[in-house]
Amino acid sequence: MIEISNVSKWYGTFQVLKDCSTRVDKGEVVVVCGPSGSGKSTLIKCVNALEPFQKGEVVVDGISVGAPGTDLPKLRSRVGMVFQHFELFPHLSIMENLTLGQIRVLHRGEEESRDKGMKLLERVGLREQAAKFPGQLSGGQQQRVAIARALAMDPLCMLFDEPTSALDPEMINEVLDVMVELAHEGMTMMCVTHEMGFARKVAKRVIFMDRGEIVEDATKDDFFGKPRSERAQQFLSKILHN
Repeated sequence: MIEISNVSKWYGTFQVLKDCSTRVDKGEVVVVCGPSGSGKSTLIKCVNALEPFQKGEVVVDGISVGAPGTDLPKLRSRVGMVFQHFELFPHLSIMENLTLGQIRVLHRGEEESRDKGMKLLERVGLREQAAKFPGQLSGGQQQRVAIARALAMDPLCMLFDEPTSALDPEMINEVLDVMVELAHEGMTMMCVTHEMGFARKVAKRVIFMDRGEIVEDATKDDFFGKPRSERAQQFLSKILHN
């Protein structure tokens, strides 16, 4: 579903990604972890061209993301993205947030878009919040709306960029529960997260990054059981004890 081949990226003279290669198969859940500044979020944003890259290739469902003729708005409509800070439209109601993309991009009728939106709000436990505005919801509720909004576009795969890092601790599980359910339903997912409990529960593979490089790309059991690199061992010893 997602193939990343020898991708490198620079900000000016600073190289933020160094020859990164990996793949995510259909129905696979891959967790990307590593210290702050390691390039995790940049890598995942290259998948739907939110971040341009200077070298290498990213292919999503057979479409080359960086090719000159690629219809990026169409591609992005099929690659669900959930951000750290929700990115909901504050001046639109929750239902309007869910229907806008369906109507404008997928050209669905308003009634069909609302029906789909209501089913997805019910799925994430927020049906009764449809008429409210994002500012009236908690952070955890807003992030669940953001997931529902991404799902409303019938994505081929989902990208999550630290979806729980801006949340209070008691709100984290309500978002992770939705993500776990998606994983169990077979959604192809690439998740940047520090939530190692989530990784242990649903990830098939774990990618560990440091200083712009993929240091490890291992099965979940190998990564948690016997990480090969000393850097990953140090990272795990700190994060699992906290």
